[in-house]
Parts: sequence; C-alpha cells; structure tokens
Amino acid sequence: MKVHLVDGTFELYRHFYAMPSAKNAQGEDVAAVRGVMHSIRGLVEEGATHIGVATDHVIESFRNDLWPGYKTGEGIAPALWAQFPLLEEGLAAWGLKVWPMVEFEADDALASAAAKAAADPRVDEVVICSPDKDLAQCVRGTRVVQRDRVRKITRDADGIVAKFGVAPESIPDYLALVGDAADGFPGLPGWGAKSAATVLAKFGHIDAIPDDHIAWGLTLPRAAALATTLKNDRAHAELFRELATLRTDVHVFDTVDDLEWRGPTPALDAFRARTTVVKKGKAQ
Repeated sequence: MKVHLVDGTFELYRHFYAMPSAKNAQGEDVAAVRGVMHSIRGLVEEGATHIGVATDHVIESFRNDLWPGYKTGEGIAPALWAQFPLLEEGLAAWGLKVWPMVEFEADDALASAAAKAAADPRVDEVVICSPDKDLAQCVRGTRVVQRDRVRKITRDADGIVAKFGVAPESIPDYLALVGDAADGFPGLPGWGAKSAATVLAKFGHIDAIPDDHIAWGLTLPRAAALATTLKNDRAHAELFRELATLRTDVHVFDTVDDLEWRGPTPALDAFRARTTVVKKGKAQ
C-alpha cells in the first residue's frame, strides 16, 4: 500500500498564481480550486489509492503565540483566501480525507499523517506531495519520501542530504540557524546555508554543537564569529527550532483505511455546479 499526503495549501497557492482568474455564475473566483481538483484527479489517475489532503483553514496557529513575527494571513489576496473553504468542500465532495487546520498548520497534519501511516506495517511507502522545505524533516529512509510534483522530483533521506547538506532529522535545526523568511523567523546573524550544513552534518543538532569551535570544521575566524553568535543567542536558536519542528501528534485518522478513496460523494454534483465557469454568458 502506498499513501499519498497532499499539501492542499501549496496546491491552492500554486494554481492561484499560475492560472488566470475564472468566475462562476455568482462572480466567485474558482480557477485555483478547479486547478487543484484537476491535479488531485491526476494523482488518482496515476494510481493513488490512499490520499489525505491538509489545508490551512486559517493561517495563524499556536506558533504565533511563540514568536510575534511568525507568518499571518495579512496580505493574502482576498480572491485566494476565499477559495480555501471551497477547496475543502470540493475535496470532501470528491470523497477525499481532508484536514482543515485551525490550531495547527497543514504541515503539522501532514507530518502527523506521515508518522502514523509509516507505523502501519501494511504501508510500503508514504509520499508527501509538497516541495516545502519544512516537510523534509518527515522523510525517513526510502519509506517516507517527499515528492515535488511540479518538478517531478522525489527525495528520500539521501536526497534530502544532497539538497540541504543535513539529514532530515536536522532540518529544524538547520532552519533555526539560517531562518525561514516564508514562516517569518530570521535565524541567527551570520549563519548561512553552507555554515549551518557543515556544522550540523557533523553534530546533528544545535544542542550537540560544542562551544569549542575549533572542532566545527569551518575556518577558524568564521567559526569563532559564529560561535559567539550562537553563544549569545542560543535561546533564539532553540525557539526558532521549536517553530520549525512539525508536530506529529495531531489527530488525522484512526487507520490508513480511512484514507482509501472510494469514489465521489453525492455532494459532487452541487460542487461542480458551483465551480462551473461562466464566460460570455455561457457555462464551461
């Protein structure tokens, strides 16, 4: 059995910015939703049988209480924001398991689903369908992999190391040091991708990085400067790592059998009617 876990938020953003606006009879923009539904249908046509989709029903989460600069819904295009509930409705109507997140984020739902699915001996592979670097931490060997469906790239644990220079388990530490502009935390001054990868490849986690910077594997002047930064700002490093660490305890399903796609529900006809595009007075 193969389980596919889809980042619905990423898919909606991707289609919103890739497709021209298209409106239904009520004047609602439905182009992005139609695009995502077509994409998910393609996944089924490729052979996917067990599918879960996570969305950010709201953008804010518990992490906003931890760091004031963490990402919010401010600045999201109204035409995009309005399509989130419609997408969730459509996915459910098509018979898919949908996780609209409020307290947690879509990434937390995907991480929790990946961990739970991988624990089932019937599951041969878990495929996380998203290029989001946060989700790289969920990859485990060849059993849990990350799939970029746009670029048609699948990364197992070795692929994550090749891309970031660190193992999946070190991704939260890596992001804590270099920062994540998309999520709204800056990392530590002076730490870049190369220096973070070099140090974490050797020590694994921030906690294990010794104060003696001579052992870091960097040039001594560079290591000395970064050691001072880490020593003076370790509290922020640990906070940023907490922000970057995905939760794996979100309740998403009872058994992987819940993810089996058994076909559309009767609600699909009404959803299709609502997402029919009207051009020059004609429905399309």
